[in-house]
Amino acid sequence: MRIVNSGTKYKIFDDSIQTYEYLPIGTYAIGFNDNEGCFLVKRSDIVVTEKTYGVHNQKVKKVIDSFDSFERNLGVILSGDKGIGKSMFAKLLCMEAVGKGIPVVIVDAAYRGIARFIESIDQECLVLFDEFDKTFKSSRDDDAQAQLLSLFDGTAGGKKLFVVTCNELYGLNDYIVNRPGRFHYHFRFEYPGSTEISDYLYDKLDPKYYSQISAVVAFAHKISLNYDCLRAIAFELNLGVDFKEAVSDLNILNVNREEYNIVLHFENGVTLHQWRYRVNLFDNDGTYNWATLYNDAGNDVADLRFDKSKVVYDVRHNTTIIPAEGLHLSFSDYDECKASEPYKNLTPTYLSFQKCAAKNLHYAI
Repeated sequence: MRIVNSGTKYKIFDDSIQTYEYLPIGTYAIGFNDNEGCFLVKRSDIVVTEKTYGVHNQKVKKVIDSFDSFERNLGVILSGDKGIGKSMFAKLLCMEAVGKGIPVVIVDAAYRGIARFIESIDQECLVLFDEFDKTFKSSRDDDAQAQLLSLFDGTAGGKKLFVVTCNELYGLNDYIVNRPGRFHYHFRFEYPGSTEISDYLYDKLDPKYYSQISAVVAFAHKISLNYDCLRAIAFELNLGVDFKEAVSDLNILNVNREEYNIVLHFENGVTLHQWRYRVNLFDNDGTYNWATLYNDAGNDVADLRFDKSKVVYDVRHNTTIIPAEGLHLSFSDYDECKASEPYKNLTPTYLSFQKCAAKNLHYAI
């Protein structure tokens, strides 16, 4: 029998009970019931065995080193679409923390009194709020995230490393985003680029299917592919399925229009452009799209009509293009506008499409 005294209360437990001055190193989830409130549940430590791509490991080290140097709480936001590396980064961070002797507490539900409970953990620890924008979704009557702001700011209860992942930045409280005093780092994750896709497929594919990689890279310049998509594609290709057949069957088609920076290139190197142009390049149905093109001074110079059925992936430029035969250019003829004059005698060579990094995996620090 073990008797535990807290204030004027005495509770009786069996001989298996143990007491600790500090939370043992490990990984915990938060549980809750009406009688006890919040409590910790021991769970298996997170282990990452698969290869990581990009700069994950360097950034994980940066966060841990910064936490060592901070004299207060350190906050980290991981934002971006699903399947592009946020969870992997968070797992690496948790694994590194445990390896450094820092307990990890995972929060996956908005329990009553959770902020007070976390604050009561009087030691350094990493607290991970996965899908924070969903778990602590605010409504007109209840701003769940605002109730945690004092926790993120607090100095009582031991220094803590707060990590939140979110799919949509607009789902975060205004007092969290653009507040480096509260969340020092904001790592934005983008879709893997050509190099990451090639590296991933060379690792995952049987060498006899390497010839399919260029087709996947070309496709990714029209449709955003996350690592979940690439994993599914690699599985199909390793079965001997041709990429065109595989992609027509897989549940990965993004029918939303992407945003591109489009640039019209002339033979002498001169360019015209439109930034953040929205179009679905995958829907090559033979219809024409219109775009207004501007020069570097911001002048409306020309109107361009292009044929989406002519879209190809250009290996030399490592981008999606439409060659000159798919382009029809008309210039502005306003008497008061002379901006178009220098371009009228130039020969267009191709139109390039570069996907915009709108909500995407580059690290902004």
